[in-house]
Amino acid sequence: MRQKIAITLQEELVAFLDLQANGNRSEYLNSLLAKERKRTIEAELIRALQEDCSDPEYLAEIQLWDAVVADGLDDAEG
Repeated sequence: MRQKIAITLQEELVAFLDLQANGNRSEYLNSLLAKERKRTIEAELIRALQEDCSDPEYLAEIQLWDAVVADGLDDAEG
């Protein structure tokens, strides 16, 4: 679903937009914003993973799960 909005830009930014957009400002801005959203989400995920990796309680929990991850797999073959 698309929504129409009105924005105000500096003249030099409009000129740049027009040079880059190949005649479709909306599509160009949608693409830029989608890339920025993806970059932001990836940065947040990396930051969260880094926090997890420095949390001793989380690491201990992961080690417990690593010890049981393959439990019962050999039973399925027999």
